[in-house]
Amino acid sequence: MKSIPLEDYYNDVLGKAQRGLKLSDDDIAKRAGVSVDAWAKLKSGTFDETQVRKIAPLLNLRPDSVVDLGKKTWQPKPQPDIPGLACFNTAYEDMTVNSYLVWDPKTNNGAAFDTGADCSPMTRFAAERAIKIQMVLLTHTHPDHIADLVRLKAATMAEAFVCKLEQIDGAMGFEAGRRFTIGRLNVETRQTKGHSAGGITYIVTGLERPVAIVGDALFAGSMGGGGVSYSDALETNRMSLFTLPDDTIVCPGHGPLTTIGEEKVHNPFFPGL
Repeated sequence: MKSIPLEDYYNDVLGKAQRGLKLSDDDIAKRAGVSVDAWAKLKSGTFDETQVRKIAPLLNLRPDSVVDLGKKTWQPKPQPDIPGLACFNTAYEDMTVNSYLVWDPKTNNGAAFDTGADCSPMTRFAAERAIKIQMVLLTHTHPDHIADLVRLKAATMAEAFVCKLEQIDGAMGFEAGRRFTIGRLNVETRQTKGHSAGGITYIVTGLERPVAIVGDALFAGSMGGGGVSYSDALETNRMSLFTLPDDTIVCPGHGPLTTIGEEKVHNPFFPGL
């Protein structure tokens, strides 16, 4: 798989937790016993391990994991190429976004998961390998994930599907729990909302290893944050993702691939796992 940098640095993690818990700068400084200036420096990207270890527990974060991010000493292990899984990383404004193609190597029937900023690399890849994209499955409807939906649908003549909690024109709504099939592969849908109103994780079985396409619910060493509900984001991740087998490959909307096992040990937002 292509090497992609981590989506979040240590201060992104601290900021997401602060916003999710609705704590002011003064609250954090007072409760953690640090100065407001020290907290401001941490948030601006000036790493200080001593200050991080004081603040992380207050934010319900795993201190060692935040420190690893600050020292840049952790990356998820590179995932081997899995026949039937391809990642496409495209530029969207000042960031990059991932989309995925999953197919049954026996039948060459496939499905696109999100569109990325540009679906051309995916459709070109599929055409070169005679993979038939039969459906487009959306993890959520933030613009970077559906930016090329019209063109992808036109190129593949495939129906698009999205959670009913985020119904949009051009996609058929469904309730979490619905199952899809891609050739001989099975796709389970689980709710991972909180970052968005109706985020869906697609769990694919039938390849060499189980695969979870999570959108922005979870990143390697981080998570998408609670744009709608921080508590829901944490809880649905725990219930829908961290109950999966440790060898499940996690395919996030941003950043590198990881596994459930690695995130249980290294993700700062889930210290109790």
